[in-house]
Amino acid sequence: MNRFDFTPYRRNTVGFDRLFELLETTGRSAQNENYPPFNIERTGENDYQITVAVAGFKTEEIDIVAQQNLLIVTGSKQSEGNDNRDFLHMGIATRNFERRFQLADHIHITNADMADGLLIITLVREVPEALKPRKIVIGAKAALTVIEHEDAPKKKGAPAA
Repeated sequence: MNRFDFTPYRRNTVGFDRLFELLETTGRSAQNENYPPFNIERTGENDYQITVAVAGFKTEEIDIVAQQNLLIVTGSKQSEGNDNRDFLHMGIATRNFERRFQLADHIHITNADMADGLLIITLVREVPEALKPRKIVIGAKAALTVIEHEDAPKKKGAPAA
């Protein structure tokens, strides 16, 4: 088992514990997960697309559940009434599956579509304005609002409201 040691990074970072735990658990669980195959693409600065190969599955046999920071794609193949078929070769895998994708904060699913045996899930990152990076000017003080009462005498040199 290949395990990457995050100890040097943990020493120099604060608040990234969740990220390191995610990387460690994903590495452990991804060893035997090969079905169904999938692609993850970045289609724009804040746009992503997950494509899952679901050949042989119908739309009603696939469930997509989005929870906080987790996307679960489940396929449950309905057994067909032709059990008396005699396959000489069965190369199309139609077994049930569950594929989990860890999502970063502020990633939302905008669309899911199925065409040509491919399930295409479109995602977008929408970071709230309050969480976007902002430049802090060194030495600048915040503008203070002066509240004056009507009965209080005005001080000389005080800004007029």
